[in-house]
Amino acid sequence: MKVIQTKLLFDGISEQKDCYIGIKEDNIKFVGHTKPSGKHEIIANVGAITPSFIDAHSHIGMVRSGEPANEEEANEQMDSVYPLSNALHSVYMDDPSFHESIEAGVLYSVVLPGSGNIIGGKAVLIRNFASNISDAFISDIGIKTALGYNPRSTRKWKGTRPSTRMGSIAILRDNLLKAKKAMTLLEKKKKLVEEIDPQMELFINILKKRHKLMVHLHKEDDVMIMLELIKEFQIEAIANHLCDVHNENIFSQLRLNRIPIIYGPLDSFPYKVELKHESWRNIEKLLSSKSKFALMTDHPVLLQRNLFYGLRYLLRFGCSRAEAISKITKEPADIIGATNIGQIKPGFKASITLWNDDPFLLSSYPKIIFAEGKIVYKE
Repeated sequence: MKVIQTKLLFDGISEQKDCYIGIKEDNIKFVGHTKPSGKHEIIANVGAITPSFIDAHSHIGMVRSGEPANEEEANEQMDSVYPLSNALHSVYMDDPSFHESIEAGVLYSVVLPGSGNIIGGKAVLIRNFASNISDAFISDIGIKTALGYNPRSTRKWKGTRPSTRMGSIAILRDNLLKAKKAMTLLEKKKKLVEEIDPQMELFINILKKRHKLMVHLHKEDDVMIMLELIKEFQIEAIANHLCDVHNENIFSQLRLNRIPIIYGPLDSFPYKVELKHESWRNIEKLLSSKSKFALMTDHPVLLQRNLFYGLRYLLRFGCSRAEAISKITKEPADIIGATNIGQIKPGFKASITLWNDDPFLLSSYPKIIFAEGKIVYKE
């Protein structure tokens, strides 16, 4: 077992001092304040250790560093509803941004299609440190769904396109209602599974809660539309973005309906009308609501390597340092259903960042980064 000694430990839940971490193969085997018994070599003595960071919403590998804009692959333009698309199939692992993310301790990404379509396709959780998409893939997360301005801004693209928000919701409801009727026919044995086309089958699986909807939205009224759809069709959803929400009551509505939030990106420019209330100060209302949330970068909107620096706003509005770090470690893991990353505890993957000093000092930086037991970066 490899043993690491640290002055500070942020384990995804708490902040502790003077700890030892034991790693064997790809797992964490030991966490404690005394050196584990037996003959174990201490391979490092560092200022601090954190879990690897998780970016819960990004387009890394799809919108790639150093490539022209017309080669990005975040949005498929064949139709406004195309749930069979899979974000993984548009990821190139040679995107230079992956290396920068690893250096910053961001080892895991949820990669989604963009928001130009009402239904954009499948979102996936990947390892940033893998060499190809087969090794990178961890699990499916949900189906990307977009409300608000973006789906109606793509009228020049192919297929059936909405020009209004009500048209966009009508198209979405049309597919869900057809799936509901098809599901009824299947249950009454008036239709065979073989007679259902793949796209309709995916919508049926949404109704059966086999897929969650990763819902892109910003404005408060779009939050209410999402809640109406959830109530009408009894579907499961995760709210993504919400940067224009500026009333605590709206965040509280999500908490009362047990809808988790992937919030952000913080520090991005409000470049369109539906972001006119966007402000980093809205995070205070999100915190006051007690909603369950994690932070995102929406990379490349905010570069993934800067994920950690958004935590300064959480500290400003009363979060402890441990609580702040949980928003990019334990909380995103909980929200997306990743059961063995995001914390430093026995049984979890040995994906950890070793810092030269307290990570909340501006002068601090990662010295060594372990990704599932292997060193992937060393200063």
